[in-house]
Amino acid sequence: MMIDLTNHSGRGTGRRPRELTGWTVLSCLVAFFAVVASVNAVMMTFAVTTFGGVETASSYQAGLAFAREEAAAEAQQARHWRVNAVLQPDAGGSRRVELSARNASDKPLTGLDATVSLTHPTDRRLDRVVTMQTDGTGQYHGAVTAPAGQWDVVIELARSGDRLFRSKERVILR
Repeated sequence: MMIDLTNHSGRGTGRRPRELTGWTVLSCLVAFFAVVASVNAVMMTFAVTTFGGVETASSYQAGLAFAREEAAAEAQQARHWRVNAVLQPDAGGSRRVELSARNASDKPLTGLDATVSLTHPTDRRLDRVVTMQTDGTGQYHGAVTAPAGQWDVVIELARSGDRLFRSKERVILR
């Protein structure tokens, strides 16, 4: 039996293996960092062109608005109003909103304009405004169609255009 030990791969023909020189290492290193820099440049370009970074047009005006909201919250707290809202399923897939408003002396609050909104936490296109009617005894009611899921219920009570009460609470509709 004879075994052929001849190397058919081309090696062993007297050619030296390729050496790893300093120039090869330098070329690989420069190429690596060039690829990293190119990817960073592309990512920065996408980041800058898709988001301008402006959350508010004027931070000064936003600060003033925050101060007004803070003062309104303190005034609301000083009134000691009790406002209760109940969302109940209604016939036809809608939901009935019942709102009761009473002052610190437990007397019904009348003469107010009530606004109730169901705002979706992640998609403003799904927000719903509830048209509220009153019977003059501090009771307000309305109906809204909203799918099941998480919603923020925003209640605002105003008199002559001045907001006197605001509440926001997360609910889960089933």
